[in-house]
Amino acid sequence: MKDLDDPKGIAQTELLVCVKCRRGQETPEDERRPGQRLYDDLAARELPEGVRLRAVECLQNCEAGCTVALRGGNRWTYVYGGLDETTQAAMLLDGASRYNATPDGLIPWRERPEHFKRNCIARIPPIDPIDPA
Repeated sequence: MKDLDDPKGIAQTELLVCVKCRRGQETPEDERRPGQRLYDDLAARELPEGVRLRAVECLQNCEAGCTVALRGGNRWTYVYGGLDETTQAAMLLDGASRYNATPDGLIPWRERPEHFKRNCIARIPPIDPIDPA
C-alpha cells in the first residue's frame, strides 16, 4: 500500500478506531460515544513511531465494545473488539507498536498484549500473501 509507506519505503501501520462504537448502549445525542472517547484519548497521546491513528465510521461490531483494526503494508490485518475506552489506550499503542515492528503483522503469541490474545474479531490476509506451499 503505497499511501502507507514513508519516504524511506518502510511500511507504516494504521490504527483504525471506530468512533461510532457504543458498547450496545443507547447514547444521548449530546454525549460522545465510547468509540469517540477512545479515539480522543489515543489522539491526545504520543503515537509510536510508524503508527498513524485514523477515525472510521463503523466496523460493524456495535454490540461488543469499542472496536479497532490494525493494518499496514503487506501485513495481516487484525480487528479487535471488547475494548474499554477508559483503560486500554496505552495497551493499544503498545500493541500497535509491536504490530508495526513485524514484517507480516504476526506478533508472536507470547509478545501480544493479553487483550489481543482473547479479543480478536477477525484476521484478514494481506493483499499479496506469501504462498505457504
